[in-house]
Amino acid sequence: MSQPDTEVRPTNFIRNIIDEDLATGKHTSVHTRFPPEPNGYLHIGHAKSICLNFGIAQDYQGKCNLRFDDTNPVKEDIEYVDSIKKDVQWLGFEWDGEVEYSSNYFDQLHGYAVELIEKGLAFVCQLSPDEIREYRGPLNAPGKNSPYRDRSVEENLQLFEKMRTGGFKEGEACLRAKIDMASSFIVMRDPVIYRIKFADHHQTGDKWCIYPMYDFTHCISDALEGITHSLCTLEFQDNRRLYDWVLDNISLECHPRQYEFSRLNLEYTMMSKRKLNQLVVEKHVSGWNDPRMPTVSGLRRRGYTPGSIREFCKRIGVTKMDNTIEMGMLEACIRDDLNQNAPRAMAVLDPIKLVLENYPAAQVETLNISNHPSDESMGSRDVPFSGELYIEAEDFREEANKKFKRLVIGKKARLRGAYVITAERCDKDADGKVTTVYCSVDTDTLGCDPADGVKPKGVIHWVSAAHALDAKVRLYDRLFNVPNPNGAELEETLNPESLTTVAAKVEPSLASAEAEKAFQFERMGYFCADNTESSSDNLVFNRTVGLRDSWAKISG
Repeated sequence: MSQPDTEVRPTNFIRNIIDEDLATGKHTSVHTRFPPEPNGYLHIGHAKSICLNFGIAQDYQGKCNLRFDDTNPVKEDIEYVDSIKKDVQWLGFEWDGEVEYSSNYFDQLHGYAVELIEKGLAFVCQLSPDEIREYRGPLNAPGKNSPYRDRSVEENLQLFEKMRTGGFKEGEACLRAKIDMASSFIVMRDPVIYRIKFADHHQTGDKWCIYPMYDFTHCISDALEGITHSLCTLEFQDNRRLYDWVLDNISLECHPRQYEFSRLNLEYTMMSKRKLNQLVVEKHVSGWNDPRMPTVSGLRRRGYTPGSIREFCKRIGVTKMDNTIEMGMLEACIRDDLNQNAPRAMAVLDPIKLVLENYPAAQVETLNISNHPSDESMGSRDVPFSGELYIEAEDFREEANKKFKRLVIGKKARLRGAYVITAERCDKDADGKVTTVYCSVDTDTLGCDPADGVKPKGVIHWVSAAHALDAKVRLYDRLFNVPNPNGAELEETLNPESLTTVAAKVEPSLASAEAEKAFQFERMGYFCADNTESSSDNLVFNRTVGLRDSWAKISG
């Protein structure tokens, strides 16, 4: 196992169970697994499960498998397999041994299905899918037995073999466990454990035309791999009864135990892979790795770090109680990380020209500016300074009250890392928008206050006009405009202002910005070079998060 961090982790009910199992000798070691279905990209909810399963194995010096529960070839793809492996490793974890696939066990799973038939515990049913749902009945009343439930063992074996060899069409037959149609748990009412699908599988090709269901496959895969603690989210709580029933009725000595914890629900987003896929297919986003998506690859492209996501998972904890986490908690984790670790740079997102009228026209200075205000180890960088600069349009007003701490006509302001200037006048376009601000510069104030003792109250950032680089900057916001978008149509809840693109001017040092490398653009927020589009001659930066939680005021 890798060692992404060394701090002591808080305990939770799952760790208490493991502590007791080890203390009583029920287990002498810990073996977990992370078992995604490769039908989409991982999201932040999966990151919680990754941190839990791999983190437990790491802390108890045990093992954690990466296993793909690949039982539905229609929805699965090798693209998803590759992306999931990449995401797990990026988060800082490594699985034990080779990657596992449920499809590795298809021969054994078929054998255990035959064993259930031979024991009179499974039968081939020829009801249609709609009829099966109808016979299953409602929660408050028992279901009805299938008319095919009492077929002989011999007939069921023959029919199951006919299913395996392609003798039925899809939907014409399935294999069901024979349990209890009067059970108060729907999952126990003779569930389907094998169905027909004429589809090539990304691992097994066209070897099979029957595929086991998840509930039948998962528990057997756990047992075959010697998993000690099978951890899943609360929606599988009722399925634990089927998990145990299958293992109790086949000839496998290993019987793992399933434990459920609450899934991650995060405000202003959704954790349904089906709905996330809908966003991609309907082109509401640019893809699974769109920086507005809650996918691990989307968060990575936006500038989130592995450490910030692990810290988020640590802070929210592991419980059995469903709740919804505020988006601000996730953003606080990356903000804390980048405040400490991101070097500073200057970028002007809404530029207007600033002319220093008394600065020599042809003069260019090289100013050495610290990369971090409190971490000298990050060093410094050289920034060119000239008589024509770009500043943020919002940093200048012709008139303002005392609360405005930036540049006002007749008042002083400090240019970050440079001189004190005084605004004298401005030019405007036909619409009345300021285009150029004319200032005087106090050339004796580099690194010190003015001689007259009037210390400027504001500090603004800038970029030399002659040396500025053009950059596309994407300003991301919440993808949805309501805290819980899951209960409504996508189009009704999508935030039309979730992405704004601006043409910015940035300092020359950013030409060499590495993909995903985070910077604090002075006074503007945290940004990173886009990991799919940005290059030295086509700079593209994504805003990771603002310097403050602006949504806290809005929602409050």
